[in-house]
Amino acid sequence: MPEVINPATEEIIRTYDTHGADERRAKIEQAQRAFAPWRDTPVAERGQLLAAVAEQLRARRDSCAELATEEMGKPIQEARSEVEKCAAVCDYYAQQAEVFLKPREVEVDAGRGLVRYDPLGVVLGIMPWNFPFWQAFRFAAPTLAAGNTVLLKHASNVPGCAMAIESLFADAGFPSGVFATLLISSSDTGGVIAHSAVKAVSLTGSDSAGAKVAAQAGEHLKKCVLELGGSDPFIVLADADIDDVTAKAVQARCINSGQSCIAAKRFIVEDKIYDAFVERMRDVMRALKVGNPRDEATEVGPLARRDLLESLHDQVERSVAAGAVPLVGGAPLEQIGYFYPPTLLAEVTPHMPAFAEETFGPVAAVIRANDVDHAVALANNSQFGLGASIWTADRDRGLELAARIEAGCVFVNDIVRSDPRMPFGGIKRSGYGRELGEEGIHEFVNIKTVRVA
Repeated sequence: MPEVINPATEEIIRTYDTHGADERRAKIEQAQRAFAPWRDTPVAERGQLLAAVAEQLRARRDSCAELATEEMGKPIQEARSEVEKCAAVCDYYAQQAEVFLKPREVEVDAGRGLVRYDPLGVVLGIMPWNFPFWQAFRFAAPTLAAGNTVLLKHASNVPGCAMAIESLFADAGFPSGVFATLLISSSDTGGVIAHSAVKAVSLTGSDSAGAKVAAQAGEHLKKCVLELGGSDPFIVLADADIDDVTAKAVQARCINSGQSCIAAKRFIVEDKIYDAFVERMRDVMRALKVGNPRDEATEVGPLARRDLLESLHDQVERSVAAGAVPLVGGAPLEQIGYFYPPTLLAEVTPHMPAFAEETFGPVAAVIRANDVDHAVALANNSQFGLGASIWTADRDRGLELAARIEAGCVFVNDIVRSDPRMPFGGIKRSGYGRELGEEGIHEFVNIKTVRVA
C-alpha cells in the first residue's frame, strides 16, 4: 500500500490503494463509452462545463492549494496562484474552443473544400508532481474541449491532488467517464497505453520517462505529445540593468523551490558585467526565506522527495569538484524535511553537471560569456531546448537573438512561463508537440480533409 510523505515534516500523511487490473479496465471502458456522447455534445456546451470547472477551482482554491503544499511542499502562496491559473485555462478554452474547432473553408478548383477538427477518443495524460494541478489542467482543458475523454495517470506522490481534480470535474457536471483518474504505478502505464480504447498519450516529465512512453506509444502507432525536462539559459547582455535582472534571475531560478522544467538554470552573463552580476545575485539569493511551506512568508520550501534532494546535492558536489565555486548554499539543511537552500555556483563551464544536466532544485549556475555570440553558443550547447530568456536594454537586438536560440519558447526581458494563449513545448530532449494556444487544442484531433464535388 503506497505511502504519501509530507516533504516538510517527513511524516506519512496518508496511504492509498491503487487501482487493480479490473478497476483500470473498467475505467478505460467507461471512458470509451463516454466518448461518443461527449464528442456529439456541442462545443458551446462543453465550454459551459469547463467554465463551471473554473468556478469550482476558485471556490476550492484554498483547499486545493493546501493539498499541493502538503503532498509536494509547494509554498502556499504559489500553490494558490497555481489553482487560479488552472481556472484561467478552463475559462480560456471555454471561450475559444468554438473558434479553434470551427471547420476551415479551403478554396478549391471546383466544389467545396473543408478542414475539420474531430476528436480522437480516449486520451491518457501522464502528469508530474511539481505543478500537480496546473500540469493536469494544461493538458485536460484543451483535450476535453476538443471532444476527447481523458484518463489522468498522476504522479504517485500526489494522489490527493489527483482525486481532487477528478472531483472538480464531477462536481462541475461533467458526464461520468469523460474525466477519470487512474491511481496506478508507472509499471502499469504501458498496459493502459496498449489498450485499444486509448488513442493518444500526453506526458509531462523527465526526458528518460519521455523516451520510454514514446517507445510504448510508438509500438502501437499512437499519437504522443511530450513536454520534458529543460536546462533553460538566462542570457544577460552587458547593457542590462543588473539590479533589475538579478532580482528576476533569482525569481526565475527559485520559483516552486526550483522544481520547474522552465526554471532558469544556466545564467550566461557577458564578461563585462559578470562579477557585478554574481555579487548582486549572491546577495539576493542569500536573503531568500527558506522554511515551512505553509508559512505565508516562505519563498523556498522543501524538495518533494528525499531522492530528489540527494540527486541535486550529488550534482552540486560533482560540479564543485570540477571547479565550480559555491558562493551561497551548497549542502542540504541539517533539519527535518527535504530542504536544500538556494545555491549559487560561479565559474561554471560546459563540462560540469550544473551546466550539462538538468538541476531540479534551487541551484543556479553562472557561466561567463566572452561576448554576445559566445553567449548564444553557450545557450545552444545543451541537449535540452525548452525555454530561454534574453535580457538586454535593446529590445530589437533581443528579438534578433531570439531567432538564433534553440528552444521552444524565448522570452526577451521576461521570465519564461506558460500562457494559455500561446503554444508551449520544446525541442531536442525537451520533447515534441505543443500544449496551449490554438496549437494545443489541435494536437489531439483528427485534422480531416473533406471535399464535396
